Amino acid sequence: MKSFAKAAGFGLPLLLVVAGAFSSPAAAQNPISPIIVDTAVPIIINAIKPQPKATGLAKFEGYVQHANIAQITVRARGNDMALQTFPLSEKVSAKMQQIIDRGGYQYGDKVTIFYDPATLKAMEIKGKPSRPI
Repeated sequence: MKSFAKAAGFGLPLLLVVAGAFSSPAAAQNPISPIIVDTAVPIIINAIKPQPKATGLAKFEGYVQHANIAQITVRARGNDMALQTFPLSEKVSAKMQQIIDRGGYQYGDKVTIFYDPATLKAMEIKGKPSRPI
C-alpha cells in the first residue's frame, strides 16, 4: 500500500507536466481566416413563365358569386374562404350590360379578372357566361 501511495504521489505531478507540454495555450475564439460554408444549389421545380402582356394589371381567378353592371364578386379558385368584390371600369361596365342582356354570369361561372392593384377596379373580365337559368 505504501508503494502505491508513493507511486501516486510521483505520477500525478508527472501527468500534469506531460499534459502541459502537449497542450496549446489558451487563445480567443476569433478565427484567423473566415469560415466558408458551402451552400447547396437551389432546385428549380417550376420556371416562371413570362406573361404575354405586361400592362401592370393583377390577375384574380375564381368563380362568380354575384355580378351586375356596377361590380362583380368572385370566390378565389383553390380557396373557398377568399371572396373579392371588384368595381367595374366604364368599359367593362358597358360590356357587362351586354352580357346581362343575354342572361349574365351565373353563380359558379369560371372567370379571370384583370384589375388595377391600386384601385381594385376591374379592367377586363375573361370567362364565358353559362346559359341563363
